[in-house]
Amino acid sequence: MAGKVPITVAKGDGIGPEIMDATLHILMEAGAQIEPEFIEIGEKVYLAGNTSGIGPEAWESLRRTKVFLKAPITTPQGGGYKSLNVTTRKALGLYANVRPCVSYHPFIPTKHPNMNVVIIRENEEDTYAGIEHQQTPDVVQCLKLISRPGSEKIIRYAFEYARTYNRRKVTCFTKDNIMKMTDGLFHKIFDEIAAEYPDIESEHWIVDIGMAKMADTPEQFDVIVMPNLYGDIASDVAAQIAGSVGLAGSANIGDQCAMFEAIHGSAPRRAGQNLANPSGLLHGAIMMLVHIGQYEVATRVHNAWLKTIEDGVYTYDIAKDRPSVGTKEFAQAVVDRLGQRPEQLPAVDYTTARERKVSAPAKTAPRPVPRRDLDGVDVFIYNAETSPEALGRRLEELAGPEFQLVMVSNRGVKVYPGGFPETFTSDHWRCRFQPLNGREMSHKDIRSLLERVEHAGLEWIKIENLYLFDGQRGYSLDQGE
Repeated sequence: MAGKVPITVAKGDGIGPEIMDATLHILMEAGAQIEPEFIEIGEKVYLAGNTSGIGPEAWESLRRTKVFLKAPITTPQGGGYKSLNVTTRKALGLYANVRPCVSYHPFIPTKHPNMNVVIIRENEEDTYAGIEHQQTPDVVQCLKLISRPGSEKIIRYAFEYARTYNRRKVTCFTKDNIMKMTDGLFHKIFDEIAAEYPDIESEHWIVDIGMAKMADTPEQFDVIVMPNLYGDIASDVAAQIAGSVGLAGSANIGDQCAMFEAIHGSAPRRAGQNLANPSGLLHGAIMMLVHIGQYEVATRVHNAWLKTIEDGVYTYDIAKDRPSVGTKEFAQAVVDRLGQRPEQLPAVDYTTARERKVSAPAKTAPRPVPRRDLDGVDVFIYNAETSPEALGRRLEELAGPEFQLVMVSNRGVKVYPGGFPETFTSDHWRCRFQPLNGREMSHKDIRSLLERVEHAGLEWIKIENLYLFDGQRGYSLDQGE
C-alpha cells in the first residue's frame, strides 16, 4: 500500500452501496493509487440515536485522510435529524461547492447541445445554517446569514476557478432587489472582487430571471457563483437540462479537506435492483482524482466514460427508448474502454491541471472597523387577539420617556399607523421603537422598555437591536414604512 493516498469512503444508503462498488471497481481497474477507509454514516447511524448521522470514529477518519468520497445517504423524516451533508460541509470548512453541468449531445437527449456551465455555490451560510425557531403558534422563522468573509472566499474562489480553467466569464445570481442587506452584501462583494480580475468578464443577474435565462439559453453562461440556497436549486436545474441529474458530480472544497459525491439522492425505491446509474458518483470521483493529483487516472477514466456513452451503453435512466444495462454492466463497460478516447464528444485531459490547479483564495486585507451606534430596537410580540390599532395605541403608551413607537408591522408589512384594513395579519408582530427626539440610548433603556411591556401583560418573544454603521442604517425598512 506504500505510496497510495488514503481516502475515507462511505457507501451510504439506498442505491449508494451499488454505485460506490461500481465506482471503486472502475477506479481500481484504471490504476488509481488510493487506499479506501470505509466508514458507516447515514440512516443506520441516525436511527441508532445520533442526530447528525455520523459518529466519532468517522470524524476521526475524515480528519486524518482529509479526502471524502461519499455515496448518497437517507435522512429519516422527522425526529429533528440534521442534514449530514450540511454538517460535514460546515464542520470541515468545505466552503466551495463545485458542480460542472455539461451536455453530451447527441448521445444523451438535451435541448442545449452546447451547454457547459459550472455552478459554484457558497456552502456554509445562508438559510442552510438551519437556524429555525417557532415563535408563535402561527409563525416560524429561518435566519438567513450572509457574512463578508464567507462571501469573499466563495466569490474569489469562483474567479480563481475561471482563471485556472480558462473560463471567460463569472456571473453572480442574487435576489438583492428584495433582500437588500443579505443578498445586497453578496452582490457588493462580488463587484469589489470582480474589479481585481479585469481579464475575466463579470455580470450580475437577479436570481429568478437569471435561472430562467439559464434554463433557456445556458450557453450564455460560463461560471455562475451564488449563495447557498440558490446554488443548490440552480445546480440541480442546470444538471437536469444538460441531460440528467443522475450524471452530475460535485466537489466540496475547503482549505484543508474536500468531499466528493453525486448530486442526486439515495433513491431507496431503486436500491438492490442493479438499475442505478453510477455516473454522478463517478464524476465526483474523477474530480477527487484531480484534487489528489492523479491526473492521468482521471483522464483515463473520464475518456473511457465518454467512449462508453458514445458506444450506446446506457443505464435505464438515460436510455429512454433504447436498450439499457445494469449498474454492474455499465461499470464493466467503462472498464473495458479504459485507454480509449471518445471520437465525437470532446476528449478530456487533466494532466495540464498540474500547471493550473485552483489556488487557495487570497485573504482580503483587514478593513477598518466601522463605528456602530445603537439606533433603536425591534420588539417582536405574540398577540393573537388585539387589532393593529389597539396594539399600536397601547405600545405608544408604553414607549416611555426614552422611545417613540415608529411603527408596527406584521409579516414585513406596516400595519400601524396608517395600515390598510385589507392586510392579512398573523399573531407575530414587529414593533419598532427609536429614541425620542434623537437622544442617545442604551441597553438599559431597552431593558426598561421590555419590563414595561411585560407589566402591561404583553408577551415579547425576541428583540433585534437596530444599529447605524458609520451613520448608515444597518436594518431594513418594512413595506409601507
